[in-house]
Parts: sequence; C-alpha cells; structure tokens
Amino acid sequence: MEASSVVPLIIDGKDIISVTSKTHRSGRYAFHGAGSGLAVQAAESAGVAFRLWSQVAPQERRRLLLRLAQILRERRNEFERTVQEEIHSPHLWAHMDIEGGIGLLEEAAALTTQCAVGSIPSTQGDSYGLVFKDPLGVVLGIAPWNAPIFLGLRAIVAPLAAGNTVILKGSELSPRSHHLVASLFREAGFPPGVVNFILHRPQDAAGVFEAMITHSAVKKCNFTGSTDVGRIIASRAALALKPVLLELGGKNCAIVLDDADLDVAAQQITLGAFLGNGQICMCTDIVLCTQSTATVLQEKILSLIESNPQVHTLISEKSKKKLETLVADAVAHGATVHSTSCPISKAPGNTFPATVITGLTEKMQFFSIESFGPLLGIMSVDSEDDMRDVVAGLGYGLSASIFTKSHLRAIKISEGLGAGAVHVNGMTVHDEHTLPHGGQGLSGWGRFGGNWGVDEFLQTRTVILNS
Repeated sequence: MEASSVVPLIIDGKDIISVTSKTHRSGRYAFHGAGSGLAVQAAESAGVAFRLWSQVAPQERRRLLLRLAQILRERRNEFERTVQEEIHSPHLWAHMDIEGGIGLLEEAAALTTQCAVGSIPSTQGDSYGLVFKDPLGVVLGIAPWNAPIFLGLRAIVAPLAAGNTVILKGSELSPRSHHLVASLFREAGFPPGVVNFILHRPQDAAGVFEAMITHSAVKKCNFTGSTDVGRIIASRAALALKPVLLELGGKNCAIVLDDADLDVAAQQITLGAFLGNGQICMCTDIVLCTQSTATVLQEKILSLIESNPQVHTLISEKSKKKLETLVADAVAHGATVHSTSCPISKAPGNTFPATVITGLTEKMQFFSIESFGPLLGIMSVDSEDDMRDVVAGLGYGLSASIFTKSHLRAIKISEGLGAGAVHVNGMTVHDEHTLPHGGQGLSGWGRFGGNWGVDEFLQTRTVILNS
C-alpha cells in the first residue's frame, strides 16, 4: 500500500504517515492507526500548545474560528462529496452536515469574548470575592461517523473557543472526512498542537483511549456515540478522575395526541425516521398514538413512504444484520412489517428499505433496542398517561416529539418525558448551535451547544481580596 493513499494523523501540525502493521482499511480509504505511543505524543503536543493558546486573546480566537468557517464555506462542495462517498450519505444529509458545521463555527466565534466573563459575588466583611473562568487544559474529543463534519467540529470548537487545546479522535468509519475537519484548523492558521488528530484500528481502541485519558495533560473527554461504548468511556475516565460529556444513543418517540394534525404528524415522523438513512441518534424510532387515531395515522405514514420509495445504504453489514434481526423478532411476536421498494430479504449489499412495523408491543426487541437504521415502529396505547409511561420507561432521554394543537398541553406533557429536547409539531431530528443539546439517562449527560456547551470546558477560580 502506498503511503500517499493512506489518511494521515496530525500531531503538532505535521502529517504522520507510516505504512506499518497498524495501517487499516475502512471502505474506500486506508488510514494510519495510532498506538499508545502516538496517543501519548498527541497529548504531550497539545499540552505544550495549551500554555500559549490559553493566553491568546479571545478576539484572536474569534478571528481564527471565523476564518475557518469561511474556508469551510468555500470548500463545501468538496466536503459534501467526501461525506456522500464515505458514509453513503444522501445529498440532503451531507448538505445539512456542512451547513451545520459552518453555523457551529460562527456561533463559537461569537462566544469567545463572552464565555470567560466572571463575577463578583457578595462576601463577608471588608473583602471582595472575584470568580474567574479558566480553560481546563487538553480536551479529548471523540466524534462518530454519521455526521462527520458537524460532529467532528462539535468535538473541537467549544473547548477551543474557551481556550483549551483538543485531540480529535476520529472514527475508523469516516477517516477521510474527519481528517478534512482536523486539517481545516491548520489551514486557517491555528498554531501547531492546538488541534491534533488521531485514528486507530478497532482492536487498538482500549489502549489508545487509556493512554490519553490517563495522561496528566488531558483534563476532560467529550464523546458522541453509542450507549454501550459510553459506559466504557465513563468508567475508564472515572478511574482517572477525569470528567466526561456524553451524548449517547436514543430511543426517540413521537407522541401523537388525538387533536393533532395527522398530515403534519405523518410528514414530520417520516422525515425524522428516515433522514440520513435513519442513522442519526435523534431519529424517530417509535410512534405512540391512541386507538382512535392509529389507523388513519398509519395509513398516512405508509402512503408517504410508498409514494417516495427509498432504499437506504447502511454503514456496514453488521448494521444491516441488526435490523434484520429486529424485524424477524417483531414478526415472530405478531407484528406486521411494511417495506418499500423491495423485500428486506432481497435488498442488495448493505442496503435496507424504509420499513414500518405496525402492531408494536413491549415484547419485541425493537421496542427497547435502538435500531439506528430506517426502521420505524407504530404502537397504539389507551391514553396520554400510557404514552408518558412508555417514553419514561425506555430509559433513554435524548429527543422526543409531541403533535398537538395545544402548545400548553405539549409543555405540560414534556415535563414528565425525561428527554433533553422535546419538539412540538416537529421531527425528533433537530439540533441548533444556539441551543443546548444532550440527553438524560441512557442518552448521557452534559450539553453541547451555545454558551452551555462552552461552559462544559471552563472551570471557576475564586480569588478573595482582603483589606
């Protein structure tokens, strides 16, 4: 394998390319996988860079972030093509990925001059208490493959805006896209070591993470990915006494009340279920409705997917087998399965048709397992209270939708759902850079987005002035 065909790492501003036994191929791209030695090197480089970067004026950090946003805007077509090719992304989702990244950068730039504003609380006697906000140090950001530009940038820009340096640990399923993200910072003029970039083979994951999370320069980790991996990240970080921000999986429900506009509900549910091949943590998994609306709503949803039949390409054979298992189990427990375009069994390669499961019950595996694919279940219950109980009982808490003509009723229902975000008369897939984003329960803790996201990467320092 030629070194020129291998996606490199970036440490201290330099590409690291070496054709060794750790070179790994994923899809059409091969990449150089780091071991614990290069992981330590990345942490040390970022630690040295932090000493200077933490002293850089907020106005300069803002200038660099805005410059980066402009470069991404100018190269958006190249980035969109790479995302489409690498993760089989539909054009719409690739476009949203890039545009979301640009907005994220511009918002982070705007926050650089505000985020470190402290306070002077009242204190006893003849003294003054000054509370400062300081950056933490080196932040390890672990990004997933399914929105590689937006989520790659999200792992970096809030810590960076606050004055931290960052190691981006990219996904082996999107090495080229994540390398493009990391290389943007070098192109925009960020100093060497401020953003380092690491990839590794799946079998090296534990050793590479352990080397970085236990390094004295690394002060926090942010992770976006599955709940199962999030548990491992959190437990290993806890042993090192390092905090983590976790945005994990979701089992996202759409609640359709009896007074809802069923045309709007069907349109938004369908979009939220199948956008991005259904491989978005916020995608709608389950529709909850009462018996009185179930038949009509189901007909409207099926009509929409039949009028625009789509076969979605999944990221891997493993993902397809998971969906096939969930569908087979649902059928074995009495569900009816509706697929577009072609039967599931005849879908070629890693493709999978948009599929709806009707007659969903709690006995089926799909009821409790995040599908992460173009699979939607419809479940009818007796009452509004039953809908709340189902959502709360799932244990996840990332996103939910409520369809109703009464906004006040929706707000009241949202209080008991345990979801980080509730969308009224809109799809479950919604993440704006000005809003806090994150989950509860099995969906993680902490928040990305806006000033909430920047605060995650700052710590307070109190100075008491006595007379």
